[in-house]
Amino acid sequence: MPITCAYRLLAEGKDLPWWHHLVSGSRDTIHQIGVSVRGKIEYEKEIDLDDLEDHVVDWFDQPWMVD
Repeated sequence: MPITCAYRLLAEGKDLPWWHHLVSGSRDTIHQIGVSVRGKIEYEKEIDLDDLEDHVVDWFDQPWMVD
């Protein structure tokens, strides 16, 4: 599971990030502050398979990731 997975965080006794909808009370918070993938993804069916590696993104260096 990703380090930001709510189930994982709770199982490890950690708090959810402030932007999580269970904390903020709104599913729009992540989109409003820009920490969702909305508008940042492409469907792999629309990408030439030879170029697929050029579209892989490593999200783990983002400041909003939870340690």
